[in-house]
Amino acid sequence: MRKLFLTLWLLALLCGSAGMAAAEDVIPVPPLSGHVIDQIRMLDGQQRAALDGVLAEYETRTGSQIAVLLMSTTAPEAIEQYSIRVAEAWKLGRKGVDDGVILIVARDNPKALRRLRIEAGRGVQGSLTDAQSKRILEDVIAPHFRQNDFYGGLAAGVSAITSLVDQEKLPAAQRHAPQAQADDGGGWVALVVVLVILFIFFSALLKSRRNARNRLGNNDWGRGTGAGVIIGSILDQAARSAASGNSGGFRSSGGASGGFSSGGSFSGGGGSFDGGGASGDW
Repeated sequence: MRKLFLTLWLLALLCGSAGMAAAEDVIPVPPLSGHVIDQIRMLDGQQRAALDGVLAEYETRTGSQIAVLLMSTTAPEAIEQYSIRVAEAWKLGRKGVDDGVILIVARDNPKALRRLRIEAGRGVQGSLTDAQSKRILEDVIAPHFRQNDFYGGLAAGVSAITSLVDQEKLPAAQRHAPQAQADDGGGWVALVVVLVILFIFFSALLKSRRNARNRLGNNDWGRGTGAGVIIGSILDQAARSAASGNSGGFRSSGGASGGFSSGGSFSGGGGSFDGGGASGDW
């Protein structure tokens, strides 16, 4: 029994070591730093920025998230296994809507592991079906790639993906309340008008006091109180006028944004994937 126990313990230890070694051999998932992650300089800087801008604008307009990953190889994993790990790590798409899409290019993969993959979130599989994903890879992207036109293939592929996602009846992008900004001139005009009125009022009051110094007394308190009421009324009217509409002192910054920021840091929205999509080659 002791020998059997020792043998089983050694086998478990060997299996565990082999599993750890295999885990260490897989390609790590890169952090999600933008809509386009190009690890192999497949695109030049201008092309990458243009494609990233298109995807960022699409997210702002619709709320759906699409990302492109350009890498060397997924070996020893097939592209399907690697792409689901990417999907689980990035969590593209809105939580509960699941409208994320990932396009992966593994340029140096052997054909057995496949070199192209579209991973479609659950919420877009009604229009971005497995068959449609396969068609995009084989009929839209691959012909460009065979001519070494990588940017043309990616641009055409992204256009085809967004056209299909647009057919889904997805919730509209969340729009944030516009920030208030100081107006260039409306608030200052109201302030100047108030100051001019106050200057005229106090000038008339001082002139009246100089003409009737010998009559100062209790009546002067009444005049002071009356002046306070008038000034308060003027200030209140000016404040009401400036606050009415947003045209008096503030204006909208304009622009509507989706649930995720397209500038600065970029992160997934909690979307989920179930392996839907397709793989291909060129």
